Amino acid sequence: MSALLELKDCRLTYPSNARNEADKLALAIDHLTIREGDRIALLGKSGAGKSTLLRHIRHQLADRASWCPQDASLVPQLKVFHNIYSGALDRHSGFVNLTNLLLPSSHFEAEITALAEPLGISELLWTKADELSGGQQQRVAIARALYQQKPILLADEPVSALDKLQGREILELLVSRHDTSVIAMHNAQLALTVCNRVIGLKDQKLFLDCPVDQLSADSIGQLYQ
Repeated sequence: MSALLELKDCRLTYPSNARNEADKLALAIDHLTIREGDRIALLGKSGAGKSTLLRHIRHQLADRASWCPQDASLVPQLKVFHNIYSGALDRHSGFVNLTNLLLPSSHFEAEITALAEPLGISELLWTKADELSGGQQQRVAIARALYQQKPILLADEPVSALDKLQGREILELLVSRHDTSVIAMHNAQLALTVCNRVIGLKDQKLFLDCPVDQLSADSIGQLYQ
């Protein structure tokens, strides 16, 4: 498989709260390669650097990657249809985008309805985003990511607000629509059923990196100690 991104001697930092103090280390990676066809689960305790690494990867692969953030990041005043359509803004002219905001075309409505149906939100397309539950908002964010139609998926806890069955079904759908995926997860068991590779972060470092079928329960346990 060809390499999509290679990180070497990478030091990711964040600003210190103290005045005139140097930036603090968030994550140190000596070497990491993301290959085409990888379905990567990023695992580790809260604060281990999963979101930091995702943001860095997104910066490097921005033109090829769909993005699904943890907090949904919907425009609350806009309807579900328009929030999903926003995933395609860079594919159309400003005139088309403005026209579709004021008078949605039947073509885009049909596309988005078909996308929304397997996510269980097709009947919510004309509901404002701020009227949705947390789980519904998360599914809208997933639909928006799918509508970006990029080959790589970068997602930060994309199904954390869904129940176990819904989460697995939708995560499998999300991964199946992309050639390559990097997904930060808190549910290790779910990650292992969908992904083929695990990257584990601990103590601001890359603690493990291996195929799912070579991963031991002990290794997973050590990540969370």
